[in-house]
Amino acid sequence: MVVEAREPDQSPEPDLYFTKADLQDVVPHDNDPVVISVVTVGRRVHRVLIDQGSSTDVMFWSTFNKLQLLLDQLRPYDDCLYGFAGDQLTDGTTSRTTNIRYLVVNASSAYNILLGRPALKRLGVVASTRHMKMKLPSLEGGVITIKSDQKVTKKFYENSLKTKRGVCAIIAQPQEAGGVTRAEISRERRLEPAGEVQEREIRGKKFKLDKSLSQEMQNQIVEVIARHLNAFAWSASDMPVFDPDFLCHRLTMNPKVRPTL
Repeated sequence: MVVEAREPDQSPEPDLYFTKADLQDVVPHDNDPVVISVVTVGRRVHRVLIDQGSSTDVMFWSTFNKLQLLLDQLRPYDDCLYGFAGDQLTDGTTSRTTNIRYLVVNASSAYNILLGRPALKRLGVVASTRHMKMKLPSLEGGVITIKSDQKVTKKFYENSLKTKRGVCAIIAQPQEAGGVTRAEISRERRLEPAGEVQEREIRGKKFKLDKSLSQEMQNQIVEVIARHLNAFAWSASDMPVFDPDFLCHRLTMNPKVRPTL
């Protein structure tokens, strides 16, 4: 892969670090990701996620189509597609340009592009979610600082979470003659058993087995469950050793804002 940016050997690479001054323009947040914009094939692409956990650089199919890139720039690889584009990172005054090989994915996403470890390493990027910025060396030996757009970040990060979770609606029903109020809980896509099941019980612990299994297979499963009955968590009380922070969800709230009831 050819990198357009040529680093001058005689210029030492600058130190990249963050200070308190980098926090001055940051709105307090709770683990918001770093989202920037890049210029690719002469067009500015917004909603580019700096994903240090991704082992590849990803461009989504909708973005590929909007950029009007040619299909002959794609080649199949293990049932996936790779595309090529020269991307430019700029802080408004100085820029860096490099060729990036993207994994083109036909999937819905709140982002247009994911810049993973390959591109970040090639450009020498250091990103900080606390400071909502990323820094990289310029060709002149200086430092390019790119700020994350926090408004866009929060909006599309929330949208990305919505696409990953099902929507649960609780609808209050009118009170019946017996004086009991019912609540109907409906889910968009609730998983159901593929076939008929039968309920089995071992020492007060109930579980279900697929009726299509042979009797011999059912007996083997029952034997394994009975032998390791204490290895299963049958209720929340069976998991006292788990850290509550692992199971609990935190709400991002501004402590200075009074709640409205």
